[in-house]
Amino acid sequence: MKKILTGVLIAALLGIAVFFSFGNKENEIKYRTEKAARGDIISTVTATGTVNAVTTVLVGTQVSGTVKNIYADFNSPVKKGQAIALIDPATFEAQVAQARANLLSAKANEDKSEAALADAKRTMDRNRELLSKNLIARSDLDTAETNYETAKAQVGVSKAQVAQTEAALRIAETNLGYTKILSPVDGVVISRNVDIGQTVAASFQTPTLFTIAQDLTKMQIDTNVDEADIGNMKVGQDVEFTVDAYPDITFKGMVSQVRNSPIIVENVVTYDVVVKVDNPDLKLKPGMTANVSIVLQEKRDVIRLPNAALRFSPAPEDKGRTQGQQREKGPGVWILKDRKATRVPVKTGISNGSYTELVSGDIREGQEVIVDSLVKQQNNSQPPRLRM
Repeated sequence: MKKILTGVLIAALLGIAVFFSFGNKENEIKYRTEKAARGDIISTVTATGTVNAVTTVLVGTQVSGTVKNIYADFNSPVKKGQAIALIDPATFEAQVAQARANLLSAKANEDKSEAALADAKRTMDRNRELLSKNLIARSDLDTAETNYETAKAQVGVSKAQVAQTEAALRIAETNLGYTKILSPVDGVVISRNVDIGQTVAASFQTPTLFTIAQDLTKMQIDTNVDEADIGNMKVGQDVEFTVDAYPDITFKGMVSQVRNSPIIVENVVTYDVVVKVDNPDLKLKPGMTANVSIVLQEKRDVIRLPNAALRFSPAPEDKGRTQGQQREKGPGVWILKDRKATRVPVKTGISNGSYTELVSGDIREGQEVIVDSLVKQQNNSQPPRLRM
């Protein structure tokens, strides 16, 4: 009988112990944790931009006419001074011939005027001699002197006409030279906007015939950086970017210019940050969209805290099962100490959006820090109850 009573008592005690044990486990809050591990942190600013050639030249025409020949096409390499198109020169050749004829006529008139001047001078000198001998009247000398001055002035007019016709000839020859469209730089034709037989008019606005990129091995990216981040931009910062054409390749560049002119689109203010890029393989093409990451700071082999741990805070109803002030100023993380969430203040450094550098604080490498509450997740995952 005693053995039976003893067994019943032991079973009762075990039942009570199990009850309280499971009760405590049910009441215990469970958390999701992550280790504070060493690693690298790179603080960046992301932006989008467009790949362009460093120097792009728009080649137009200064004369109107019909395109007679085209000597360059898309992707054609060209040299400075190379002919890339020809405007029909027939009209301009005729204008040059007419200007030359006008110059010859002006020079002939100049010779005629000089001959008349010489004759008027001889007459004037002769009349002065005759007047000294009282062989002619004074009025005859006055007439001779007037004729001389008139002839002298006519020579000046003739010389001016010669200069005028020479200038007209130079203009005509210049316009004739403009019918040959020449490349102003060494480069590659990336756009051709005319065809043979097309008429171009340069009366009001110079039409663009070709677009030439000077050197496609040197490119630049014009990025739109938000005004909130522009204060962190500096010349010389490293840049990494990708393009949709090569999603698996990360290209590198460097900030070469931070422009002060704002770009305002729908009240959003951005600034153009120019990134210089080497393009030896010619993979990058003008007009490509680049997803840019501008490196602000870089730390190697530091203890990293998950950003979720810095954002975590226990729910108000769990206050009795935590240690530390939840609203304490400054950054901090929560750890499990004696089965209770305990807040540890920390000092942080740079962040990459996922992890933040631990500068100081009572957190060791490999220590678990709380990033979320599993009880909260389970409660959130339950479907809402219908109210009657």
